[in-house]
Amino acid sequence: MAIAAEFIALLERVAQAAPLPRVRALHLPAPAARKSKDAEFCALELEDGSFGLSYLLLDDTLERMLQAAPGLGLAGRDALEIARGYAGTDALARTLGFAAVNAISRCFFARVGFEPDWTTNSVAQLHPGPGDHVGMIGLFPPLLAGIVASGARLTVAELRADLAGERDGYRVTLDAADLAGCNKVVSTSTLLLNDTLDHMLAACHGARFFSMIGPSAGCLPDPLFARGVNLIGGTWVTDAAGFRDAMATDRSWSACARKFCIAASDYPGFDALYARLAG
Repeated sequence: MAIAAEFIALLERVAQAAPLPRVRALHLPAPAARKSKDAEFCALELEDGSFGLSYLLLDDTLERMLQAAPGLGLAGRDALEIARGYAGTDALARTLGFAAVNAISRCFFARVGFEPDWTTNSVAQLHPGPGDHVGMIGLFPPLLAGIVASGARLTVAELRADLAGERDGYRVTLDAADLAGCNKVVSTSTLLLNDTLDHMLAACHGARFFSMIGPSAGCLPDPLFARGVNLIGGTWVTDAAGFRDAMATDRSWSACARKFCIAASDYPGFDALYARLAG
C-alpha cells in the first residue's frame, strides 16, 4: 500500500519535531454492544488524550483482538511503531496501525492548533439532484432516502453478493466499473484498510467530486487530496472519559464524539501546518 507509506512518512516528520505521546490504552467494544454500529470500531488512545478510530470487521481482526491479552499489551508502547504496522500485510497489525495513524494525526492537529469544519455536513456537500449520477462505495443505509429523493441516479458498489441487485430507486453492484459514469461519489473510509483505494478511485475516473466518510477517516488528508479526494468526513473523540465509559459498557459513544469534515479547497496542507511547530 503506497498510501500507507505516505501517511507514515508524514507522521515520522511529526515525531522528529517533538516526541510523540505513547499509547495509553486500546479500547474495544463491550460484548453486549457488538451488534451495534459503534461496535464496528476500536479506538487507540494516546497519553495526551488523542484517540484514533479504526474499523474492526475485516478478516478475523476482531476475533484475534478478543483472544489476545487485554489491551494487546499496547499500553506504554511507541505509537509510531504501531502505526508502521499499517504498511504491512497482517490484518490485525494494519487495523491497529491505522488507529495509531489516526491518533497521531489528531495529536498533530492539536499541537498546531488546527480545527476542522465542525458545522458543515460532509454528506450534504454532495448536493445531489436531478441529472446527477451518484456513486456510493459501501452501502450507507441512512443516506439512501435523501439521495433517491433528490432525483439523482444512485449506484452502490458493494463487496457483499447478498446485497446486489435492483432496489427501490437505486442499484447495488459488485462491479466497480459500474461507477465509471458517476459524477459524484461518497465512499467508506474502509478503502484505507482493505487496499482498494487506488482501484476504486480509478473506477470513479469520471467523478468531479469524491468524498470519503466514516468514523475512521481521521488521518492526515494530504495523501488523499493528492489522489483527487475532495473531502473527508470523520469523527473526533471530544469527551475522553465519557468515551472510555461508553466503550466499556453497552452505550453509544456518539455523545462523546463530534463529526467533522475537511475539504481540500480549505485545507492549508501538512507543510504549512508543520511550519507552526518550527515557529
